[in-house]
Amino acid sequence: MSALKLVVVTAGLSVPSSTRLLADRLAAATARDLREAGREADVRIVELRELARDIADNLVTGFPPPALRDAVRAVEEADALIAVTPIFSASYSGLFKSFVDVLDRDALTGKPVLIAATGGTARHSLALEHAMRPLFAYLRAVVVPTAVFAASEDWGADGADGSLAGRIARAAGELAESLAGRPATPRARVAEHEQVVPFAQQLAALRAH
Repeated sequence: MSALKLVVVTAGLSVPSSTRLLADRLAAATARDLREAGREADVRIVELRELARDIADNLVTGFPPPALRDAVRAVEEADALIAVTPIFSASYSGLFKSFVDVLDRDALTGKPVLIAATGGTARHSLALEHAMRPLFAYLRAVVVPTAVFAASEDWGADGADGSLAGRIARAAGELAESLAGRPATPRARVAEHEQVVPFAQQLAALRAH
C-alpha cells in the first residue's frame, strides 16, 4: 500500500521556533501511530516563514512563485494536514491566514486536519476553538476533535494525559485513526494537453487575435 502524504504547515516566525517544535512532535507522533497501524507516512514540512515574500507577492499579483506553487500543490495533494500557528491578538497569525487565502476554496474539502497553536499563556488556547476550528470548518475540512495548544510553561511538563505530551498523543492518535483505512491519494498527473497555461500567456494570445 502506498505511503500516505502528511503535510505539516507551520507558521512560526523565529528560529528556533516553538511552533515548529510542536509541529515536529505532532508529525512524529502521527507517523508513529500510522506505522503501528501498518501504514507508512511521507511527511512534508511547509515552513511559511520561508514563503512570506512569495505569499505577499501572490496576494497582490495573483501569480504564485514556484516555491509557493509547490507548497500549495503539496497541501492540495496531501492525505492529511497538520496546521500549527502562533497566536497573535487572540487569533491565528496573519502569515498563516494569508497562506490559507492562497489555497483554492475546495482544496481542503473532506481532508483530515489536526489544528494546533502556540502562545505565551494558556489564556490564548481558546483561539483554537473560536478562530482556527471555524476557519477549517468553513473550508469543509474534517478537523479531529482534539486541538493542541502549547503555552510557554507546557514545554517543561510531560507524562500525564493532561500534559502537552498527552495532548499530542491523543490528537495524533485521532488523526492516524482517520487515515489508517484510507487509500493514499494518487499523485496528480497532468496530461500534456491539460497543462495549465499561465493567465498572462492566455491574455497575450487573446490580444494577438
